[in-house]
Amino acid sequence: MKITALETVLLTGPCTNDRFLREARGLRSAAFVRILTDTEFVGIGETYAGYFCPEVVPSIVEFFAPILVGQRVGEDADPAAWIGEMWRRMYHCGNFWCRVGLGAIVLTAVEAALWDMAGKVRRKPVVDLLGGARHKNLNCYATGGPSNYPKARLAEKVDYYLGLGFHGFKVGAGKLEAGKWDDGGTTPDEHADFEGDKIAFLRKHCGPKVDILIDGHMGNSPAGVWDVKTAIAVAKALEPHNIFLLEEALPYTDAAGYAELAAATSVPIAGGECLSAMPEWLEYLRRDSYDIAQPDASYVGGIAEFMRIAGEFQKRGKKIATHAWGAGGSLMQNVHCGFAAANTCILEVPPDYAGLHSEVVGDSLVMRDGMILPPTTPGLGIRITDEIRRKFPFVPGSGEFNEVPGKVLLN
Repeated sequence: MKITALETVLLTGPCTNDRFLREARGLRSAAFVRILTDTEFVGIGETYAGYFCPEVVPSIVEFFAPILVGQRVGEDADPAAWIGEMWRRMYHCGNFWCRVGLGAIVLTAVEAALWDMAGKVRRKPVVDLLGGARHKNLNCYATGGPSNYPKARLAEKVDYYLGLGFHGFKVGAGKLEAGKWDDGGTTPDEHADFEGDKIAFLRKHCGPKVDILIDGHMGNSPAGVWDVKTAIAVAKALEPHNIFLLEEALPYTDAAGYAELAAATSVPIAGGECLSAMPEWLEYLRRDSYDIAQPDASYVGGIAEFMRIAGEFQKRGKKIATHAWGAGGSLMQNVHCGFAAANTCILEVPPDYAGLHSEVVGDSLVMRDGMILPPTTPGLGIRITDEIRRKFPFVPGSGEFNEVPGKVLLN
């Protein structure tokens, strides 16, 4: 079997069917890489860059394509060794600019497509190629975006997620009310009082057994970011309420601040959704910045790179909680990796997802009694059909970004 071409597929569709989340975001974009062969086998992978800056992805894929086109793939070859060699060639070729950041993020989709193809050829799910599922099932949570207010609306939102079968959910810091963002205060005490009151309300509403997660969104908060003093104050206010984790309580770049925060509270501190390849993770690993790391298998440079990162956190006695807010490819890449990593404690799942999830994934993702089961479909269990491409044509400018003067988000 010989690789004949690499193709980038850009799509745009409804962000979600979740009516609460759609108050904040209507459209989403996505970028997939298809690896074509001289057989019926096609490998598909997704890069989370497609959610933010889809227009730049095709050029980077074209940069890497000559390294793979013409390569022969034997069914008897060790997939990890062969894919690892192809990844090293691409990574080395882009060494000046893709050790971390956008190059590595796009390379993630190419490498994932190789794994997908290897699984299809062997008629095995990718998790089996990674050594097999380490979990009989995995806990998951509904990722719910903003805290929709007033509180009655927030309670309705949470009941909606629990009604879908989830045993846990995540909501953002601050609030979204009548279409306007409010970060809940201006001083550390005001932020702490607001978030503590919100989670106390949710805990009383849901009872003691539901997993509650809170996302500070401090990498991209529209109203400014917390400093370490504020993050510690918020975490202390959350301690009585037995939350599963506090995510992204500080800006992405503050490894030292995260280490200080994690040492100051009993609340598990999580982050890492927008850290790319291993070199970017090393500072956080060395400082014990996270109690729970959140790598994204559509962002970190590849599936094998995800497993390396998970392994390093396991050595330090730390858990991982997969991040998955790309489209259906991103979701399944993270599910396979989450089951292959021994230290996975929970999976992120977009609730009531729309076509760029549901039609791409089909029936490959199975949730039973609030738990995700190991995937069994050969490869990653995703598809990009002609019908999907016609149904979700790409809309330029549909990527998500933080609005600034001169550049306004298309929604």
